[in-house]
Amino acid sequence: MNAFPTEQDIKTTLTLLIDEYKVPESIIKEMFGNQNYRKLNSILSSLQKNIVDTRELARMLIVEKGAYLFSGHDDAVRSLRSHLIRQLNSTDLQDLYNRNPSHGRAITSPSYMIKPLAEKKWVMGGTWPRDFVKTLGFPMIFSGISVPKSASTESVVDIEARKAVPPLADFQIGLKDRMLEVLNMQGDKTRCVVTLPTGGGKTRVAVESFIEWMQIRFSEGKYMIWIAQSEELCEQAISCIIDMWQEKEFPESLRIYRYFAGKKVQEDQLIGGVVVASIQQIYSRIKNDDPVIIEILKNCGAMIIDEAHHAVAPIYRVLLNKAEELRGPNLFPICGLTATPGRNNEETTMLVDQFQAYLIQPKLPPDSRYFRNPLLYFRTEGYLAEPKHIVYQSGSSVEINEDELEEAEGDFKSEFLEVLANDDNRNKTIVGHLLEIPKGTSTLVYACTVSHAEFLTSVLNAVGRKAAAISANTPKATRRMYIDAFKKGHIEFLFNYGVLTTGFDAPKTEYIVVCRPTTSVVLYEQIVGRGLRGPKFGGTETCTIIDFADNITRLGKPLAYRRFHEFWETEPQPRKRGVRV
Repeated sequence: MNAFPTEQDIKTTLTLLIDEYKVPESIIKEMFGNQNYRKLNSILSSLQKNIVDTRELARMLIVEKGAYLFSGHDDAVRSLRSHLIRQLNSTDLQDLYNRNPSHGRAITSPSYMIKPLAEKKWVMGGTWPRDFVKTLGFPMIFSGISVPKSASTESVVDIEARKAVPPLADFQIGLKDRMLEVLNMQGDKTRCVVTLPTGGGKTRVAVESFIEWMQIRFSEGKYMIWIAQSEELCEQAISCIIDMWQEKEFPESLRIYRYFAGKKVQEDQLIGGVVVASIQQIYSRIKNDDPVIIEILKNCGAMIIDEAHHAVAPIYRVLLNKAEELRGPNLFPICGLTATPGRNNEETTMLVDQFQAYLIQPKLPPDSRYFRNPLLYFRTEGYLAEPKHIVYQSGSSVEINEDELEEAEGDFKSEFLEVLANDDNRNKTIVGHLLEIPKGTSTLVYACTVSHAEFLTSVLNAVGRKAAAISANTPKATRRMYIDAFKKGHIEFLFNYGVLTTGFDAPKTEYIVVCRPTTSVVLYEQIVGRGLRGPKFGGTETCTIIDFADNITRLGKPLAYRRFHEFWETEPQPRKRGVRV
């Protein structure tokens, strides 16, 4: 069954909602949000587009909510379910209730069955949703049955052999050789920080290096601990580890442990292997004296910290203190991975100093241009895309004070971003420029808030541009479904807030649109890095980054994109022709 409603599914559902069951306009608008409906038509009017009528709005809801059209427990969706159930004749209603009764309640009157049915818990693909859509004649996808459910996220998985992967590029081979040289020379005392520009394949290089070094140690019951900051990054690492292990044709299997997102590993499952973990889960288990993490640390053969600029946080000190208590001062090899925009920065220097580590970075050809700007090498060779930077004035002018900045990062608080998200004129400017992007191109859009991402998605869909929105609130299965559709070109615009900064890989992204201002260089670099994969790494020749500039007065530090002057201001270089890897 399809992951998305087909055109026939949409047509059938629209006919049932509007023509057959005559769902009131008030319910449809409530589902969409009355305020959003007014804002939507205001923007469409400014663009000289037709306003959205009830039928078109219902179609938009079907497309955007997909399998989740009837799912949820808010008043709007319950009103929709209640209205639909109310249209059944008494016999069908009684039969529906008798198959899905309320526990502990004996109801015989059909009129009293409507409310408990409408409020019944909706479990995607469950018995009740399936019965609901079948009885009312809707396509089965709207029960949630077709939403992908991955069987690959178990806490423990054994990886067998054999899978071919593209060979490492020359600069990656140099990094790998240097990493293995340091590991073999320093052993347990190894401390290194590996830097590569975003899109340069630092995960792949680190995985291949450490898998080879750890291979014999896995059979001795040792663990390689890979620490990442998000579930997406953890899953990305697991995917890369699986590919590398299968490609190397090692004679034995490798056990991988998912130690994040609350997944539990039992003591009797521990036989050595790779532990992919979030620092939050490790910290929590250490605090609770979990015997599993104690056993893993006692037998740790190496630790890799992805996005290592986070390793200066106190939570990591708890981990390292516990490891030292269990293993002694030498601990085990520790490697940090970090991306830089091609220049030495304070965070990398601080990281190297804190861990007293070797700094391992690509060895580039002896060219003064590359010394001044290392990124030029990666672009010239086709490993990274050539960035085109465009700044549009949003027309928004707002004053800020220190209370509207986060203490830790000095970035904007959500309350301030909410103000920008609700600025109608700013949104009209954004939509106008989004519609200038050629049809059929892949565009990632970073919104100010979750509701901002969802609203802009509605506007784009209303004018016939395929769009979807995801956030931390989006169910994981749906998030994977939308991302996969975006990669395949089924969705032109993928709007998001707070989730597609790391651990997301869509090499064919052609436009990055930053609607949310930020003063964080790290966050901004992670955002634009989603589109910088070059043709030799399966990406694009160029990637256009669009920033919307707001007149933010009394802001002490500059917006992040202003600190990337050297990153943007490079003369385009001719590509070297070569074999794509």
